Amino acid sequence: MIGVLFISLAVLVLIGLPVSFAILLSSALAILSLDGALPLTLIVQRIYTGIDSFPLMCIPFFVLAGEFMGAGNISQRLINFANVFVGRIRGGLAHVNILASMLFGGVSGSATADVSSLGTILIPTMNKSGFDDDFSVAVTATSATIGIIIPPSNPMIVYATVASGVSISSMFLAGVIPGILIGLSLMVMSYIISVKRNYQTGERISFRQAIRYCGEGILPLMTFIIILGGILGGIFTPTESAVVAVWYSFFISVFVYKTVKFKDIPRLLLRSALTTASVLFLIGVSSIFGFLLAYENVPETIANFMFSITDNRTILLLLMFLAFLVIGMVMDLSPALIIFVPIFLPIATQIGMTAVQFGLFIISALAIGLYTPPVGAVLFLSCSIGKISLQKISQCVSFWMFFGPQALPLPRESARICILLRLRWTSMQSMSSRTKTVCVSQSWMR
Repeated sequence: MIGVLFISLAVLVLIGLPVSFAILLSSALAILSLDGALPLTLIVQRIYTGIDSFPLMCIPFFVLAGEFMGAGNISQRLINFANVFVGRIRGGLAHVNILASMLFGGVSGSATADVSSLGTILIPTMNKSGFDDDFSVAVTATSATIGIIIPPSNPMIVYATVASGVSISSMFLAGVIPGILIGLSLMVMSYIISVKRNYQTGERISFRQAIRYCGEGILPLMTFIIILGGILGGIFTPTESAVVAVWYSFFISVFVYKTVKFKDIPRLLLRSALTTASVLFLIGVSSIFGFLLAYENVPETIANFMFSITDNRTILLLLMFLAFLVIGMVMDLSPALIIFVPIFLPIATQIGMTAVQFGLFIISALAIGLYTPPVGAVLFLSCSIGKISLQKISQCVSFWMFFGPQALPLPRESARICILLRLRWTSMQSMSSRTKTVCVSQSWMR
């Protein structure tokens, strides 16, 4: 049955069938190969069960918030905001590109959206300012992947859904530190290359312009603050924070910036509905796929095979990283997470990783695959915008890859820090609540 499942999946994907339909059809063929051991009605049942989850309501709301932000010309405002702080450093526009990607990632949570919005502005601007085209594209492609690590991140929501027992808020909190450190390391790399290639600083900004740019840029960043601050403070759940983010993005896009008209809202709703439908359908069909893997004990079999090769934790992590890197080159993050998390999560837990740590590990590795030649999706899109061939960019971006894996040792430490912060905050809230209760009780007794 497993042979039928994976072979049919590979064939269907290679002939160009969408991944969600390929998973559905391969699962149906695998069930039919069992000669009635499992009914076909199981597919419908598992699809319904897979999407019958309250945390998944985050996805349509975050997608809609991103649509409002994208239509509100947020990208240019974030670029101006970033230029105020890092534009005067050697290779200023490169640093602006990286910082803007970090800020935009906290708004959209999508690497593709980052490249599409920021890349179309920054790549031509960097080229006109004297930067080499391979450098401009490499910076854009590598920094865009920060958007899927810094919350809100749609891949993190998918992972939390696939890996049962993992909260979305824990994944969001754990992604902040690695995302910031990746951005800082890319800035160091940009500075070194800028000095070597004699790139200049950005244009000087007057104090009045700086104030105006900061005022325009702080409003979109409040989306990230609302999401993370609300979750950390226990004010609302990730789903509730997504709803608040939608209303906030709607308000600033329609009433503050006035770049979105009421007539545009049906179009934005339709686009977000189509995106949400494709994601939820993929999650639903993956439920039957994961069930079949568990039915045939595939995770245990692969785990036993890998442990028969070596029991060294470092080597096992390296093998998984290389596997995820190759997978990320040829497959989008969501289907990759849906297919491979049920297989490799048991192995990760056996070598001492928590589910949150493994989530950061696999998302970071798959993110590197997005800009890895020759078929990285984000790299391909960046090359299209920059009008440069993959052959020309491959050498430059391969050098940048060494600054991506630096985040991989961080999941354990960052997860620990975020868990400790969450526990400390929760304990403070509990103490405050108990104090209020005691005070009220004493007041009532008087």
